[in-house]
This record gives sequence, structure tokens and C-alpha cells, in this order.
Amino acid sequence: MSKVLITGMSGTGKSSALVELARLGYRVVDTDDPGWREYHEYADAPDELHRGEWLWAEDKIAELLDADDERSLFVQGCVRNQGKFYDRFDAVVLLSAPSHVILQRIAQRTTNNYGKSPLERAMILDDLQHVEPLLRATCTHELDASRHLGEVVAHLVKIARSRT
Repeated sequence: MSKVLITGMSGTGKSSALVELARLGYRVVDTDDPGWREYHEYADAPDELHRGEWLWAEDKIAELLDADDERSLFVQGCVRNQGKFYDRFDAVVLLSAPSHVILQRIAQRTTNNYGKSPLERAMILDDLQHVEPLLRATCTHELDASRHLGEVVAHLVKIARSRT
């Protein structure tokens, strides 16, 4: 069994990939779901854009990664404290796409309201500029998420199989 973290900016298709991986029978965890993360607000935030952030609930993530299961596990998330767990994953896969693709997907999606407001779109573009390069520097694989979802999922499965 391999453990794969799928990370990247909002709108790159992380959640869509998880839906397909679950359909194929893999274990999946979307850390955007309730219970997997906690919001931390900062009293000394410099501006509205940086007033707080979501972080993984570290005890829950540790428990998940300690669990023994025969199936490969795919975890989706993009939070600042995820790096604490990189050594527990067999692969860290960055899904990336150009900003125009991300903003178009966010405008069209109906399963998640994040990114609909001007402030949230500004946050996404800021993350593309400042966070994505950090993820790129620490990932084991990067996939072009502007490709067809089926291709992205097939490549994720290939990565998981190569790590078992």
C-alpha cells in the first residue's frame, strides 16, 4: 500500500481526482472536509488577505497515516503544516495549471463556493505566486492538471503503483 499526497492550488482538480480515485476503489481523504483541519486566525494580520489560515488537525492526520489498510491511500490538501508529514507519504504530487485555467474552473464549479469572491480570487492568485513555488520545490512529482482528468488520475495511479 502506498500513501500519496495530492497538493496544489484551489481549482487544479484535486477534489475531482479524489472522486475518480474513490470510484476506482482507492482509499481517499479530502482534508477540506470537516474534521481534518482547523482555522487559525491571526490578531496581528497585516491585511484582509492574510487574516488567518486553515491547518491540518495534526493528530487526525497522524492517526490516518498510522492506519493499516491494504489499499493505497490518496490524501488531498494544501495547508502550511502539511510538510510536517511529507516523510510519511510515499509521494507528494503537485497538481499545477495556468492561472487562467484555475480561475475558469473556479468560476464554473458548483461543488465548492471558494474562489467566487474577488478577495478569494486574489488569494488564489497570491498563492500561485508565493505558495506554489514552495510546493514545487518539495514535491516528488508535478502533474499538468490542465490535462483531461482521466489522464491525471491514470498518472496518479501509476505513481502509487510505483511506490508499493
